[in-house]
Amino acid sequence: MTTHSLLLLPGDGIGVEVMAEVERILSLLNKKSTSAKFTTTSDLVGGVSIDAHGTPLTDAAMAKAQAAGAVLFGAVGGPKWDKVAYHLRPEAGLLRLRKDMDLFANLRPAICYPALAEASSLKREVVEGLDILILRELTGGTYFGEPKEIVTLEDGQKRAVDTTVYTTREIERIARVGIDLARKRTGKLHSAEKRNVMKTGVLWHEVVTATHKAHGTGVALHHILADNCAMQLVRNPKQFDVIVTDNLFGDILSDAAAMMTGSLGMLPSASLGAPDSKTGARKALYEPVHGSAPDIAGQGKANPIATIASFGMALRYSFDMAKEADLIDKAIAGVLAQGYRTGDIMQPNMRSCGTTEMGSAILKEVERLMA
Repeated sequence: MTTHSLLLLPGDGIGVEVMAEVERILSLLNKKSTSAKFTTTSDLVGGVSIDAHGTPLTDAAMAKAQAAGAVLFGAVGGPKWDKVAYHLRPEAGLLRLRKDMDLFANLRPAICYPALAEASSLKREVVEGLDILILRELTGGTYFGEPKEIVTLEDGQKRAVDTTVYTTREIERIARVGIDLARKRTGKLHSAEKRNVMKTGVLWHEVVTATHKAHGTGVALHHILADNCAMQLVRNPKQFDVIVTDNLFGDILSDAAAMMTGSLGMLPSASLGAPDSKTGARKALYEPVHGSAPDIAGQGKANPIATIASFGMALRYSFDMAKEADLIDKAIAGVLAQGYRTGDIMQPNMRSCGTTEMGSAILKEVERLMA
């Protein structure tokens, strides 16, 4: 029997509530699975860590993350911490996890379950059956480039600078992941950048092209400008399968794709590092794309599906438990087909429910499928 270690970082706001639903599924798997067991530890991140320790992520919590087989993250932030120093903001804890663990590959699937086609802001025929994957480079680009500063000029005006920086290595390794993912899916890969106005876009285009030439057998590569990609996602999202792009554009495009699924509360994600040269294991962090939603925190209204689906991605990509990951995906689809809806995906004549009721329905469906 294989034992897997998982670090739980619920964080702030609804992060605590949605993480509790994953813990129930973990408990079920530990009782029912004949192939693997999970050991879990928990720690603080974000605003609650600031309150307790004066920092959004302690060195001890970081050490736990480095040692774990995978990290499952909830959400951070809220108005309570709006005025803390910039380097101590709750989000800095998440950025440190990504940077210190070198989690350069961010996988954000956008799947429109048949039962939720009407919940999307786009027409049913545009989104029904949608299953695309946006691959975002996560540790370089505009969010990490230096200098990053606001300075006061001699005439009293202020000037803000964010620097976008990419190297050949950074682009090549994310392109390799995109090629591998596309090969396992439909064999179609789009690369999105702004080579018409950005030098980083020119290099991105060159390196992705060269990487595809060297390693892309069986994968069709299509280049697209990032702004056109945004337009095409709204016009005809099903023309895409895997989209690989940089940190800034990936942030924007994946949030746009989320609304095609019905709600940000439906979108999971995985952030992966490079495979270990000896074991092949990757550092990994899994998290829902939604934020901490302080307006509904503590009210039992949050949608736990994105967090449960993020755990499903951990089963698939970190623990080699594809069968169990498929069960979770099927359970989510089944519960939605039964009409269960949290407020963010509520539709006429459907069964309104809260966080715990939705979690219970998915748990029951997982247990039925495992029988």
